[in-house]
Amino acid sequence: MTATADAPPRLSVGERASELGYAAGWRLVRAVPEPAARWAFRAGADLAARRGGRGTERLRANLARVRPDLDADGLDALTAAGLRSYARYWREAFRLPAMDHEALARRPVVEGQEHLDEALAAGRGVVVALPHSGNWDMAGLWLVAHSGPFTTVVERLKPESLYERFVAYRESLGFEILPMTGGEAPVRGLVRSLRAGKVVCLVADRDLSAHGVPVTFFGAPASMPPGPASLAASTGAALLPVGLWFTEDPVTGEEGWHFRIHPPVGVPDREAVPAATQRVADVFAGDIAEHPEDWHMLQRVWRDLP
Repeated sequence: MTATADAPPRLSVGERASELGYAAGWRLVRAVPEPAARWAFRAGADLAARRGGRGTERLRANLARVRPDLDADGLDALTAAGLRSYARYWREAFRLPAMDHEALARRPVVEGQEHLDEALAAGRGVVVALPHSGNWDMAGLWLVAHSGPFTTVVERLKPESLYERFVAYRESLGFEILPMTGGEAPVRGLVRSLRAGKVVCLVADRDLSAHGVPVTFFGAPASMPPGPASLAASTGAALLPVGLWFTEDPVTGEEGWHFRIHPPVGVPDREAVPAATQRVADVFAGDIAEHPEDWHMLQRVWRDLP
């Protein structure tokens, strides 16, 4: 039988497994009691640390660049802590849709909120630049409660059904989602939001294109996306780097989140984009160095690392 033009593309085994795994996560994890979910995700992270694997080894190499003072045992311990932190992110992501968003938005500790408030009061829009640290979905939940919906861009995952699940998840939190590919150029939607005085949030510690800005990151050459600084230069919006990390009360075990909103990085014109991107990289490095276990970077960042 010949396939028609309207037939959906056949999924690979890996794509189908990913789709089923994430679907099960969003459906089942929220039904599990919180203590059991914590145990299961922590056990899964510890198993990943023992087995190694490509993602684990890449995380270990990245953390070695962040903490060059650690010996092998110390680096192993930090990598295991990083995997536990990453597992916590996914546990929270799977449970967030069914939780009380209004109550959750009151729980994070937010440092430097005045920088965001002042930028919003100016009415020129705000570009928030984030690293892959802590729980950026929780930061978005807080931001929606604080100043209303914001706009962000997401990578178009495969299969399409998995991408649609992620869009639905983040839209349920109040985010306005623009696809990186497969539709209108996302920069147009971002510019519209900024010129309306709204907030744009972009994860900005890893370049996904061939047009990144060369930066020095933890003393070594890397590349970061020019988008946040370019948008600020072209629209006059404020560029605010933000740090994120997890917290946990040592006595009660209660989990929490800390967000640090830094002062604006000046981008007076397009010629200032490289310097502004380097400044954002420097700010990210400072926060990551304080909380390296919460930097969920299992991909390549530095040009000299495999």
